[in-house]
This record gives sequence, structure tokens and C-alpha cells, in this order.
Amino acid sequence: MSFFKKVINSQLIDVIEWTDSSSNTMVYRYESQGKEIMMGAQLTVRESQVAVFVNEGKIADVFQPGRYELSTQNMPIMTALKSWKYGFKSPFQAEVYFVNTKQFLDCKWGTSNPVMMRDPEFGMVRLRAFGIYSFRVTDPVAFLKEVFGTNELMTVEGVDGQIKRTVVSALSDIIAQSKIPALDLAANYEELGQFALNALAPRFSGLGLKLETFVVENISLPQEVEQAMDRRTSMGVVGDLNKYTQFQAAEAIRDAAQNEGGAAGMGAGLGAGMAMGQMLQGAFQGTPQQPAVKTAPCVACGSAIPQGSRFCPECGASQAPSACKDCGKQLAPGAKFCPECGAKQ
Repeated sequence: MSFFKKVINSQLIDVIEWTDSSSNTMVYRYESQGKEIMMGAQLTVRESQVAVFVNEGKIADVFQPGRYELSTQNMPIMTALKSWKYGFKSPFQAEVYFVNTKQFLDCKWGTSNPVMMRDPEFGMVRLRAFGIYSFRVTDPVAFLKEVFGTNELMTVEGVDGQIKRTVVSALSDIIAQSKIPALDLAANYEELGQFALNALAPRFSGLGLKLETFVVENISLPQEVEQAMDRRTSMGVVGDLNKYTQFQAAEAIRDAAQNEGGAAGMGAGLGAGMAMGQMLQGAFQGTPQQPAVKTAPCVACGSAIPQGSRFCPECGASQAPSACKDCGKQLAPGAKFCPECGAKQ
């Protein structure tokens, strides 16, 4: 091969491929070093990759995984942009970007500050949460236009901050829309994660990204709310408070009986035992209930007064029966006419 031909070949690219040795590279611009691409060059696109050709700042042809021999037949957009004629064989210049479409795992998210939420039982509460998520590039063209720009390399760190802030800013709305009470959040992490996944999907589709998984690892409530929840749990465990008081009294008597503090301790134990015995007796017997008082209506004003009263404590009317002024027949209290002779009273 002549020297001139060697120089020409050294300025041409005949193989285009990219192997990623890292685990977080999202986009890599193929380094051409000013060389031109030979027509008929071999392009290799591996699984979880997409190759995008850019001509003079405009996105042209997109190649999915596979092996290609570059020609005017498999580069229709590039052919149209450059106005190539059929059978064009000359070298050409273009930028080639490899987009990594694999799933990026174990990306962490968390709330740097408490998030406010409205709970139907506790009112307004503050909570903190953290977890992990995974995502991938689903639309390489949209991702190059909206996110990547003209960089040479982009890693996960380039979009991680955007995703985290979007998740945290939407978290309070997500919890409110899920309608899961604060007491039940810990038992519904999976349901909450699925709800968040569906709610966040539209926010990333325009960037060419898709959240594949969203995991809620923990949601913590303020300390005072957790203490209130613990007290409520304790009340549920105790059940009948009267029986629990009786049990505590019995436990105290047993502890006092086991005191071996000498004569003084024995006297104190006896005194405590007597006091505990009285408390236990009161706990078992309870407060005696007063018998219910029977009442009757007043013959004059109708107020409820103790049955058998001679006078009404409200209006002072006599409750004793009277006799008819004409025939002497005994009348019911408050009667206006005599049932025997009909005389008006």
C-alpha cells in the first residue's frame, strides 16, 4: 500500500462501536477525532444500546441493536439531509451518539426536609421518607433534545438530582391522593410505591425517561405523633381498665409481701398492704349505686316530682285528693268536675 493511500485510510473510520466499562454512563459521543466515516463502514450496536447519527446539529437516523453496513439504504434521513444520490460512496462526517437504554438500579431518594400532609385522624402532620428507584431511557431522541444537549458524556448523576427533587416535591400530593391514613402507611408501602410510580410517569415521559420501579423503604412520623400512637396501642392492649386496675393492685400487694426490709420495712409493707387491700376492695366492689327514685307528674304544672309528695316543689300545688263540694264523692287530684254528679269544682 502506498504512503498516500495509508494517509487517506488513517483519516477514515471503518468500524463504529462502543463498549461501556462503567455502570452509570447514559450517553457517550463517539470520538471521531475529526475523521470522516467511510460509506460501507461497519456499525455495531449492542443490546441495551441505541446509536443516533447527528448531521450538522440535526438528529438524523437512529439504529437499534444489531450490526449494520452503512449505506444510503439504511440512512434515509442522512441521505435526504445531505442530498446524496443513490449509490453514493464517498466518506462523510457525522456525530454518533450511543445512548444506554439499560435499567439503572439502586438510585436513592429521600426527603431532606419534612413533608407536610393532612391526615383525617391527626390533622396536619410532618413526615420524612426515603427509598430507592430505577429508571431507563425509553426515547433516545427526546432525551438527547431535552436533557443531553451537546455534551460528550452523561452519567446517572446528571439526571439523579432532577428525579429526586421531582419525587420529593410530589410526595405530599401522592400520599394525599392515595388516601392512606398515617396509621396505615407502614402497612401499605408497596401500594404507595405503585401509586407513586403511576403518578410520576407523566412527569418524566417528556424527558425520554421512564421510572421502572419506585420503592418506599420507610416513612417516619414526628416523635410526638409516634408517642400518641404508642399510647393508643397500649390502651388497646390493656382492654378493660377496671380489670387492669385490679391486676395492678394485686401486683402491688404481692411486691409489698415480698419486701424483706426488716421491722421498719415490715411495718411499711403492712401499711402498704392495708392501703392496697382497701384499694383492691374498692376496685372489686366498685361504687355502690343509689336506687332510682320513682317520680309522678304534678297535678297542676306537670313537673316530675317524687312519687308520694304532698306538695309540688315547683308550683306548690297540693297533691292530696279532694271531695266533691255537692255530693261529697272523693275526687282525683286536680279534677275539674265530679264524675258522680257532674258538679264543677
